[in-house]
Amino acid sequence: MNQSTVSCQAAVIEAYRERYGESPMYVIIAPGRVNLIGEHTDYNEGFVLPCAIGFATYVAIGRPTTLSKEEGDTRVEAVALDYEGESSTISLNEPINLPRRLEVSDDSPSKTRWSDYVRGVIEVLRDQGHALQSAAMVISGDVPQGAGLSSSASLQVAVGFALSSLFDWGLTPTDLALIAQRAENEYVGCQCGIMDQLASAHGAEQRATLIDCRDLRLDLIPLPSEVAIIIIHSGVKRGLVDSEYNTRRMECEEAARTLGVTSLREVSESSLIAHQQTLSEKVYRRARHVITENQRTLAAAEALAQGDLKRLGELMYASHASLANDYEVTVPPLDLIVELIQSVIGEEGGARMTGGGFGGCVVALTPHANVPAIKAIIESQYTLRTDLEARLFVCKASGGARALTVSQ
Repeated sequence: MNQSTVSCQAAVIEAYRERYGESPMYVIIAPGRVNLIGEHTDYNEGFVLPCAIGFATYVAIGRPTTLSKEEGDTRVEAVALDYEGESSTISLNEPINLPRRLEVSDDSPSKTRWSDYVRGVIEVLRDQGHALQSAAMVISGDVPQGAGLSSSASLQVAVGFALSSLFDWGLTPTDLALIAQRAENEYVGCQCGIMDQLASAHGAEQRATLIDCRDLRLDLIPLPSEVAIIIIHSGVKRGLVDSEYNTRRMECEEAARTLGVTSLREVSESSLIAHQQTLSEKVYRRARHVITENQRTLAAAEALAQGDLKRLGELMYASHASLANDYEVTVPPLDLIVELIQSVIGEEGGARMTGGGFGGCVVALTPHANVPAIKAIIESQYTLRTDLEARLFVCKASGGARALTVSQ
């Protein structure tokens, strides 16, 4: 257990005890994730290769006596330590809210609150027939927000796991992932795929997870012990709901309809080329990214399993180029970070944009010996050329969502 885990666990337990005068029944941890390769393929029923990381959301949950005395079995109370202890109360006596798709322009501020993610999970659980009673939860986390590391999926998986543990529903990791995805799609309004939630729920130490997003089959791919997972936050914050993320999804759906298939997973590269004239130039490029990215992801999983860092690096760089040119979701600071890292590591691994795009992070895989040189070039060149400050994290693949021990 690392220091961050101990600190966050202690914080939610202490805050719960101070607020309710007793200990929580459970503390749940659900990690964020970094996607090594396979971007914007999950909602096209394709392949992705993420791994869970050490950054996570922590939820202390229980059924405090004070809450039951005040309200009976009528509400769920959630407290967010990372928002100055702000609280939100969800009444269980009111009808389930209808799904709420946020309509925001590209230049408008996000209208999504942290409590929307909690409420979304609760609404999905109620709609599925799970009988909720009074409960209280205290939430904290250290997943960088707006960085493409799935802070929202981590939160939603943690909340679902916490409620399942408290009421002994026995929901499986895949159940939790699907609940979290539906909450994000239908309540928060972001039409994300299933990758983030599955990676958080199913992560394994020192393993990447190859996910088939059509049938949800998972294969654990060992990471070479000498390889570091380096995440560089560009300093450009992004938000999926008020970005062009949903637009990209609609463009992919348009391509699939035109080609007469249910998803781009069913289209080969040769078939796409043969039907190029039936698609607009933009939609063709979107489809080309998805189809070739699926091929790169399967090849990368094989290269990773074989410890072939040269081949892995070629695939990661090709992925970034496709995201820049065909999918148009990178920004100049991300491109610069990739360029700087590649100049250091050469054929010993690779780097690419990770996450939804429009800012956020770059991920690099390379031997630990290259980390000091990468830090040095980012510190000496990146801010000088962008006026932005990058943050660098060296991570390892983490276990998935789980319950931690609560000392009484």
